[in-house]
Amino acid sequence: MTTVSFDEFERSMWSGRAEIFSDSVATLCAHTAPDLLDAAAGDGDLSGLRLLDVGAGSGTVARLADARGARVTGVDAEPSMVELAAKRVPGAEFRQAILPVLPFPDATFDATVANFVINHVGDPVAAAAEMRRVTRPGGRVAVTIWPHPKPVAQRLWDEIFDAAGAVRPADMPRVDPAVDFARDQAGLAGLLSGAGLIEASAVEVCWTLRIHADQWWAGPAAGIGLTGLILTSQDEATVTRIRREFTQRTAPYRGPDGVLAVPTAAVLARGTVPS
Repeated sequence: MTTVSFDEFERSMWSGRAEIFSDSVATLCAHTAPDLLDAAAGDGDLSGLRLLDVGAGSGTVARLADARGARVTGVDAEPSMVELAAKRVPGAEFRQAILPVLPFPDATFDATVANFVINHVGDPVAAAAEMRRVTRPGGRVAVTIWPHPKPVAQRLWDEIFDAAGAVRPADMPRVDPAVDFARDQAGLAGLLSGAGLIEASAVEVCWTLRIHADQWWAGPAAGIGLTGLILTSQDEATVTRIRREFTQRTAPYRGPDGVLAVPTAAVLARGTVPS
């Protein structure tokens, strides 16, 4: 598979799904937003900072940055995400853009962030280099990814699929090993260093995902992400088994109100553009 095929494959899983993403998977992604912005700002002060939010999704990071006084520009590959984010964060500017090409001159921004975006691009090396290019000398680039080995929340879906006998699609493209990286702290910091950033470092961020069980089911059931692709590619009998396994295996994490409390984690890295 080519890199373009990988990128098109990834984009197909989010096409037209901004609202359901916002009501489901976005809850999982939101926790890292404050830490991501702190990493980009350095001293924590975003007032007047020209900030680019790459892969803005439904606007979670952009809204927080806007509230903290940044001058926010957001981009996303998916038009429905751009439309929804613009409605939710009227103080920011949003446009469609697809990594590894960002439609801005060199050194346009004081800082650039990407919350769980590097996971979804076919050429992570080129994507990181492009984020460095549009960030001014002395500015920072900060990114998050889902780690491997998977944390409990993500691993739980694999256990559910395995127990239900779900078959993974055989034709899913993979990132070319020549441009891939280890999905851990050293790997992500190395990706930023390889893109020309200095003082690159990474940390693990751990938290407990709190989301109603129905919301956590709704995103994949609507085809959101790789989990959704696997779920929606099964026959009716297998989907029934998956739902049964979902109910049983999330029970230890479910409170009386139906809200799950599931441990998860991410890797957060930052680097500085050389002066």
